[in-house]
Amino acid sequence: MASPHQSASPVATGDNTPHTQMHALRALLPHLWPKGQWDLRARVVLSVLCLIIAKVANVYVPILFKHMVDALGPQIGAVGGTAAAVAGVSIGLLLAYGLARIISQAFAELRDGIFAKVAQRSIRAVALSTFRHLHALSLKFHLERQTGGLNRAIERGAKGIEFLLFFVLFNVLPTLIEIGMVCVILWVLYDWTFAALTFATIAIYIWYTLKITEWRIKYRRDMNESDQVANTKAVDSLLNYETVKYFGNEEHEAQRYDVALQAYEKAAVKSRTSLAMLNTGQAAIIAIGLVLMMGLAARQAAAGHMSVGDFVLVNAYLIQLYLPLNFLGTVYREIRQSLIDMEAMFALLRVDVEIADAPAAKPLLVTAGEVRFEHVNFGYDPRRPILKDVSFTVPAGHKLAIVGPSGAGKSTLSRLLFRFYDVNAGRILIDGQDIRTVTQASLRAAIGIVPQDTVLFNDTVAYNIAYGKPGSSQTQIEQAAELAHIHDFIRSQPDGYQTKVGERGLKLSGGEKQRVAIARTILKDPPILLFDEATSALDSHTEREIQDNLSEVARDHTTLVIAHRLSTVIDADEIIVLEDGRIVERGTHDALLAASGQYAAMWRRQQEAAQREVLAGELPGAGEGSKVPA
Repeated sequence: MASPHQSASPVATGDNTPHTQMHALRALLPHLWPKGQWDLRARVVLSVLCLIIAKVANVYVPILFKHMVDALGPQIGAVGGTAAAVAGVSIGLLLAYGLARIISQAFAELRDGIFAKVAQRSIRAVALSTFRHLHALSLKFHLERQTGGLNRAIERGAKGIEFLLFFVLFNVLPTLIEIGMVCVILWVLYDWTFAALTFATIAIYIWYTLKITEWRIKYRRDMNESDQVANTKAVDSLLNYETVKYFGNEEHEAQRYDVALQAYEKAAVKSRTSLAMLNTGQAAIIAIGLVLMMGLAARQAAAGHMSVGDFVLVNAYLIQLYLPLNFLGTVYREIRQSLIDMEAMFALLRVDVEIADAPAAKPLLVTAGEVRFEHVNFGYDPRRPILKDVSFTVPAGHKLAIVGPSGAGKSTLSRLLFRFYDVNAGRILIDGQDIRTVTQASLRAAIGIVPQDTVLFNDTVAYNIAYGKPGSSQTQIEQAAELAHIHDFIRSQPDGYQTKVGERGLKLSGGEKQRVAIARTILKDPPILLFDEATSALDSHTEREIQDNLSEVARDHTTLVIAHRLSTVIDADEIIVLEDGRIVERGTHDALLAASGQYAAMWRRQQEAAQREVLAGELPGAGEGSKVPA
């Protein structure tokens, strides 16, 4: 089981600490130099070369501009005016200036184009790894998390990676390198004071940006948390549209949503107000640095130590650095947010896979299909045991039914068989193989289930049936539908097998959804079948029809039936009665009735209830069909 630390992983907003941010960056780096993918590595190298060429050209542009100004200076006011000035500037200098600007821009664009495949492949790889990891996590994890929040964590994390790759790698770092190059050039060409003043301005600017951003990052985190809560409530409400309508709780849902929106509003106002403070301080630092630099350059020019071209060069460098520096403030804020979003996604990858394949796990080898539970003990919480010393065997090709009151642990047996959880004690075997020693994929491939609540994908009927065996042909899909007695219904629809079923199968009735589930299981064709209260949510007439379908499907299969209505399991080879997690009775239907125990009492209660419904006229015409031989 996951440790408390893991359970508290920052799925929503990430952890705002240098350690976790560095962890996110370290996790990303291997994707920028992918092992064995030489085409992507070549793109990285070419991108760096383009970056270097673009920056060198960009730094050289003001130097060429200085030479042009110096060449123009002596001609100003001379005879010939403009013509003489133009003549003073060589064609080669003009072409070099233009070419440098073109090279700077062209290689920057070429760099982005070459690196795009590396960046997008990285985003794809991380998002896919996270998605696969989420499917590998235990059912417990997903029951404790909200799907909307997980989806937002992946979405934001992917966007954060894209931002970091393009802006940090090719904007922030190159800008810092360019600043260093400019400082060196100013020191070499003029005086150390120019380099020192430039460096000091930038250092103060960065320090101020870091401090204020650290202070206001809590407002960004509050915005994220509120946004996620609002999104989760909206998704949850819309997924349960029918329930909201049943109880007329539209206004209640709107108020719950508005509470989350109000929290977001307050955080957003604080974030925007603090942003104004940050921007004002940044502008003041840059302005002071500009004034001091230009004043120093003016004094040097007046003293004859600098030419007009030198004065222009210093000014051009300051302006050239000012734009990315001004942009750096915004980028830094986004970098911090991207790191938080990335950490939230990478935190998901660090959550332990509670139910993992054993190191030497082999595929399950099904020879007959015998299922055996041996002295199984289990509880979702160690302080509250659910199953207590449960033992039974389902011989190959036989049908075993499990009945009992709600909360007795019936559905828990199905979750353990699918290995959504591991037993606390005892073991579960299929054909003598402990399911903990085989691969989960092969285990689940050997079992087919028709659950009580069939959840369908918001896609076509054909897709939902084919989900039992992806890649099946249309003929195979239709054959499965015919065996499930739903083919005629599907064909009667205007779009046939391309009919959309809606969110969670909303457009189909309960009986239609169950038949789709049966068709899906038929197509899968597993040796072991599990019916988990597959008809308990249906009316009696539909239940009888579905029950006939299930009986056809179960023929010659090892079958476990978890049932609430005892009339659906009278043909079982053995019936087990669970109460408080223990087997209190077992035997055939007739033998259990003769024993006059718990099962017989349940049978009498259900028969009396069915008779009352018939007498009350609640089930017209159901009297004859409800008669089940005792």
